[in-house]
Amino acid sequence: MLAHLTIQNYALIESLEMSPSSKLNIITGETGAGKSIMLGAIGLLLGKRADTKVLLNEGQKCIIEGLFNIEAYDLGVFFKEQELDYENETSIRREITPAGKSRAFVNDTPVNLDTLKKLGNYLMDVHSQNETLQLGAADFQLDIIDAFSGSQPLVKEYQTLYADFKEKEAAYNQLLNDGAELKKEADYNAFLLNELVNLNLKEEEQEPLEGELRVLENAEEIKQRLNEALQSLNDTQFGALERLQSVKLLLTQLTSYGTQFEKLDQHFEQAFIELKELTRELENEEEGVSVDFARTEEVQQRLSTIYQLQKKHQVTTIKGLLAIQQNLEEKTFAASNLDEAKERAKTLLDESAQKADSIAQKLSKKRLESIPSFTSSIKALLAPLGIPNASITVNSALKPFGSRGINDLNILFSANKGVAPQSLKQVASGGEFSRLMFCIKYLLADKTALPTIVFDEIDTGISGEIALKMGAMMQKMANNHQVIAISHLPQIAAKGDTHYFVYKDNSSTRAISSIKKLSTDESIEAIAQMIGGDSASENAYKSARELMQN
Repeated sequence: MLAHLTIQNYALIESLEMSPSSKLNIITGETGAGKSIMLGAIGLLLGKRADTKVLLNEGQKCIIEGLFNIEAYDLGVFFKEQELDYENETSIRREITPAGKSRAFVNDTPVNLDTLKKLGNYLMDVHSQNETLQLGAADFQLDIIDAFSGSQPLVKEYQTLYADFKEKEAAYNQLLNDGAELKKEADYNAFLLNELVNLNLKEEEQEPLEGELRVLENAEEIKQRLNEALQSLNDTQFGALERLQSVKLLLTQLTSYGTQFEKLDQHFEQAFIELKELTRELENEEEGVSVDFARTEEVQQRLSTIYQLQKKHQVTTIKGLLAIQQNLEEKTFAASNLDEAKERAKTLLDESAQKADSIAQKLSKKRLESIPSFTSSIKALLAPLGIPNASITVNSALKPFGSRGINDLNILFSANKGVAPQSLKQVASGGEFSRLMFCIKYLLADKTALPTIVFDEIDTGISGEIALKMGAMMQKMANNHQVIAISHLPQIAAKGDTHYFVYKDNSSTRAISSIKKLSTDESIEAIAQMIGGDSASENAYKSARELMQN
């Protein structure tokens, strides 16, 4: 339930706080004081879009925060799926900056509006004029029948199977669409594949081949330079190694004069050994370099073929060519096995369709079986609300299964005796429509998991005894659900477990909306003024007390 609501810098509200009770909360107030503005703020908490026009002070940001007690709602899985920290008391916050940037947070973690809407659907059911208009929509009517019949588990199972069916249908259609193209390109793809397969490419071979070719193409010069270097090192008369032998002898003779000369001798010995090792390596390299015209031509030809294929396939590495080879293998395999793949995909599609259709039939049966009880229950609820001659029927037709099953449902309604029921889209009376919607909410209250129900002036067009009946029904709903009702009727205001009064504060240069939780005496006074105006008579106060006592 909604445990606490804070609104700052929104529309006519500078700062407002309220902590609704867990039962029936009534909000009353003068016309234009901002009762429905609160609903707009709650809508932002539930994921509706916002703009900077809602800012009271354009230089400050708007903050709307709701604290919800969700301990009993089993939302742990949802929070885990959305990667949110779960708290029994969960905070939802919307912020709108003067620059128009809107941000949303759940337990101080940033979320997008889609996540906020999903969470909001678990927390609050807000009845508004817009929702009343939705009552005429086919999907909305299906939702009503599914909730009344307790079909949500079947609906969820069906939607999973239907999603699987659509996935397999798309895969099958893709094979059909791609089949002609695959066959058309099969010969050319096979030719391209053979080019690559016959080359027997190795992923890491290009760089070593390029290095080998550089040596082969310059073998004569390399061999000549190595020989000159070896001559300079190994010449018996003028070679570097021979001359360094005399240096070694001189240093050895100095070792007896101190440790510093021993170190010099050792250092020179190391350098001399390394130089001889280098000489041996040069000899090995010189022996390994040979002028091999056949190998040169072989490497040139292989690299030329690799370069041509890289240019042809618009890649720069052998790894890229190997990836193209794999893709061509898959296409060639698919083309050669196309008929088998189609047959397999069609079998999977048919099996999926059969499973989805089976659950759709069960869902349809449950929906249709619930309709008589639904219509009789609605008629029974409408009678004490001033529509005793209501007529309500549900027309049903079967269709090929779609996202909502195999049922086309259309609720028909008439409020007057002798008038044939009409589609809800054609029902004109707003008051009768609102009462119909209220009865549906009342009927579904114990069949849904929505913890907080909000009514925005659903009592429009009624008064007297009917208003008393509606107030009593709200009280009954509030036994199991937190209910928040914006009302202009004293009969309903008197039923509230908690009474809030919204008013305009004109004490400053700009009118500001405020809210106050009323005490019992203050509630009596407010209800009396609803009955008799600002200068309510003693009879009005007496009536207010009687309404509250009843």
